[in-house]
Amino acid sequence: MRILYEDNHLLAVDKPAGLLAQGDRTGDATVADWAAAYLKERYAKPGNVYIGLVHRLDRPVSGVLLLARTSKAARRLSEQFRAGQVHKTYLAVVEGEVASAGAEERAWLGRAADGGGRTPAATAFFPGAREAVLTWRVRERARGATLLEVEPVTGRRHQIRTQLALLGHPVAGDLKYGARGGAGRSIALHAWRLVVNHPIGGAPLRLEAPPPPDWPWPPRAGA
Repeated sequence: MRILYEDNHLLAVDKPAGLLAQGDRTGDATVADWAAAYLKERYAKPGNVYIGLVHRLDRPVSGVLLLARTSKAARRLSEQFRAGQVHKTYLAVVEGEVASAGAEERAWLGRAADGGGRTPAATAFFPGAREAVLTWRVRERARGATLLEVEPVTGRRHQIRTQLALLGHPVAGDLKYGARGGAGRSIALHAWRLVVNHPIGGAPLRLEAPPPPDWPWPPRAGA
């Protein structure tokens, strides 16, 4: 786990794809587990170590994940996320060469997953749905794929994955949302940049992580 930032209030890491951010019914290891063990050993802390998970990354997604080391920091960061004051930028490799240069996309997403673990989505309202908004722009196109820069405005479950699939351009490797190939444990969606106000003092904090070594861009010939 690569540490991007650390002080008395925060710990930011570059989460690898395939690792859970927080526990689920599988009981698999999580970033929160790792962070607690790391801080306990590094600072020789007795007893339990506080870790506040103030936002999430899906298991197959890599990139910047910010953790709070105190309840005060967690509360203040959570308020920023709820108020839409946090700026998030993702990189995504999608199937197909996207024709337009960029757009703002609006869709309606269900609150709960369907039987296959997917978030229901449509371009029109349906009962129980919430509006999801994101913007995207094309960075490059090559060999039947496109590299996008994506900025979610709202924070819905599987939002980027669902909305790009709804556009007909699923994230590469994302079998859950219609990609043609991949193992499903790692998809070509990377949380590249996160900008927040530090919870103590309010200074802007910009966190970045480069795409992982197996990032599928540029696409290889014959791939």
